[in-house]
Amino acid sequence: MIIDFLSGQSPIMQALFATLFTWFVTALGAGIVFFFNNVDRRILDSMLGFASGVMIAASFWSLLAPAIETAENQGVPGWIPAVVGFLLGGIFLRLVDAVLPHLHPALANSEPEGIKTKWQRSVLLVLAVTLHNFPEGLAVGVAFGAVASNIPSASLAGAVALAVGIGLQNFPEGAAVSIPLKREGLSSKKSFMYGQFSGAVEPVAGVLGAAAVYYMRPILPYALAFAAGAMIFVVGEELIPEANSEGNSHLATTGLMLGFAVMMFLDVSLG
Repeated sequence: MIIDFLSGQSPIMQALFATLFTWFVTALGAGIVFFFNNVDRRILDSMLGFASGVMIAASFWSLLAPAIETAENQGVPGWIPAVVGFLLGGIFLRLVDAVLPHLHPALANSEPEGIKTKWQRSVLLVLAVTLHNFPEGLAVGVAFGAVASNIPSASLAGAVALAVGIGLQNFPEGAAVSIPLKREGLSSKKSFMYGQFSGAVEPVAGVLGAAAVYYMRPILPYALAFAAGAMIFVVGEELIPEANSEGNSHLATTGLMLGFAVMMFLDVSLG
């Protein structure tokens, strides 16, 4: 039913609907703040590990593999756009990470990163998650744009599977920002609003990604690899270190394995 509905839409509208869904799941995760003042750290670390596994699997099955296939169909050695785009995605996130003022939820007692600013800590916490939600929305948008390019390995069902996987891992991310905000002294309502707002960048990135590859198809393999590199940067820079910061490495690793398996199943079975 969902596939039938999306099949009648343009790639840009498909990406918009899909990333609105991922934003909605972020809001669901942020809504935990209305019921709990804290979340058991073991549960949160397991969920962050799960999110890492989803993003790693999605980076290959939904992004890098189609990037290689697309490049070869264009008569270009598949490894060139895969490697170049992948590294550019990581470099881009690193540059933004170095400039944009933000404060990681797991390191809330440390000094903010990025340029110096007098912004409130609550804003810096939200910006950290917002920064890392951008490549997720971009990945979904590029995936739907790839479907319009008629790549054999890119299917509408596969793009939907990617959106579902990103949505699943957005739940703990929403909780990971709203709970620290409440501990910072904000009300439950404000913590929820800030927490869900961190996912608002995903529809913007999704539409931009879909439009870019739809109207400039030669860049498609580079865009797919770019999104993969940006997501892997987030996993290595933020999710895995945060999931292991409280000594729950076994739970985090188990979550990572399960997240990878779930995303692999969704992509291969539906794609």
